[in-house]
Amino acid sequence: MHFPFLSRSGRTAWLTAIGLALSAPVLLQAGDDPAPLLQPDPAKLIGRELGLSRRLLNGGEFSLGLRQLLDLGESIFAANWTVQEGAGRPLTKGTGAPLTDASAPLEFPRNFNRVSGPDANSCAGCHNAPLAGGSGDVVANVFVLGQRFDFARFDGNLVPTVSAADETGTPVTLQGMANSRATPGMSGAGFIEMLARQMTAELQAQRNALAPGQAVDLTAKGVAFGRLARRRDGSWLVDGVNGLAAPSLVTAGAAAPPSLLVRPFHQAGQVISLRQFANNAFNHHHGIQSTERFGDGVDADGDGWANEMTRAEVTAVSVFQAVMAVPGRVIPRHPQVEQAILRGEQLFPQLGCAECHRPTLELDNGGWIFTEPNPFNPPGNLRPGEAPTFSVDLGNPALPPPRLRPNAGVVSVPAYTDLKLHDITSGATDPNREPLDMGQPAGSPGFFAGNGKFLTRKLWDIGKKPNYFHHGLFTTIRQAVEAHAGEALASAQAFAALPEADRNAVIEFLKSLQVLKPGTRSLVVDENGEPRPWPPVPGDDSPFHD
Repeated sequence: MHFPFLSRSGRTAWLTAIGLALSAPVLLQAGDDPAPLLQPDPAKLIGRELGLSRRLLNGGEFSLGLRQLLDLGESIFAANWTVQEGAGRPLTKGTGAPLTDASAPLEFPRNFNRVSGPDANSCAGCHNAPLAGGSGDVVANVFVLGQRFDFARFDGNLVPTVSAADETGTPVTLQGMANSRATPGMSGAGFIEMLARQMTAELQAQRNALAPGQAVDLTAKGVAFGRLARRRDGSWLVDGVNGLAAPSLVTAGAAAPPSLLVRPFHQAGQVISLRQFANNAFNHHHGIQSTERFGDGVDADGDGWANEMTRAEVTAVSVFQAVMAVPGRVIPRHPQVEQAILRGEQLFPQLGCAECHRPTLELDNGGWIFTEPNPFNPPGNLRPGEAPTFSVDLGNPALPPPRLRPNAGVVSVPAYTDLKLHDITSGATDPNREPLDMGQPAGSPGFFAGNGKFLTRKLWDIGKKPNYFHHGLFTTIRQAVEAHAGEALASAQAFAALPEADRNAVIEFLKSLQVLKPGTRSLVVDENGEPRPWPPVPGDDSPFHD
């Protein structure tokens, strides 16, 4: 069955083609223009089982009111997708490539697989702590790179990437075939993406000004990224650049400079935008394939459905995540707890933690206006010029609170990150190291060499997470702090050398960084959710001062 989205004039034919028995869609109105949001008469859906009964045609992202668009985006995020709307991918891997063994399609009882996917009914099935779009319990860990297998089952089949052997034909184990990672929260994600865009633009401007034979110390928003140089023949030297993912350093001669892209998503810093994240995840986890990634009218996964997600729907779910409320602070009105939090906040930079977990990064030049598409999106994701630009002011008070607002032309984003990759492991035998490096081509020696470099964790929501570290195997913040090694070893050692009361104070400070209850308007509240001033020291320039 095909599901082609047509122009407005072709809606009737489309409705007939998908066989949903819809006699006439209910089109919402936005001003004088009909909004292409298709809402069927409930009586016409008797017996149908759909995760998403309202569908958004391209153009609808501009016709709907912002509240309607966000509601739809949340519905897409929370939808439990079914086979009656394209869930599942019988003939393709989670990478989008065809199955290695097409004679064994991913149909019942092979339609779900916890390691290789599809592995979830809904985005909110994993991203739900403490609300839809949040982080996840360890049961929601994703097996990153497991999706390159057809159907992981450890059955002795040595055909590469079918079920039990890697690209070289070597048998795999559960611990070695993928990287088990904790589900991250998306609170404040729009600000994070915009920071990465501005940092990328800064780095590229420095690159573009570099003449053959010159070198430059790269910096973006005060964060150092090492040294970029050019030989006299114009070719590029990237060995001195640090903190960026390997794909951002690829160069093929003088006319093909490294992109220097700051990639703020995935714990190993591999994804550029919320949109790319969504296109990847809907296919990998649910078998829902977007038109911008897989083509218009194309049934790429062989499930009988084409156009399973429109461009407008990808925009809606991306913007829903982008405008999620930012985290804040919960500081109980108890003198000893207040003193511990304040002491921990003072110790945090003294230990060297703030060198990577920077308390704030600043958006300027209107960078709080979030736009779709991201100008740095890779192919397979909507790019500038392929559709009109959608814009939303992340400081809009009508959006879910609390919000960050501009002050003197700058928005300070208190995410506690530098958006760089750092090696925080002690080497090849460190159990915190990952078995595979997703920044390298699958099956290459570099891929199998493993990974110890991780994006500096955004700490602004750490106090409400159910688990800690990139793998989610720690149940306390203290374990995560103590596990820091490599580039962070000195800070971990300084923490260990503190008196017990000071170690407890640092943990108490980190516990205060939380996702707040929905509807909370102040960035700093007490244990009852009531606004309170912080810090209690006059003149302090904490980003959380209310």
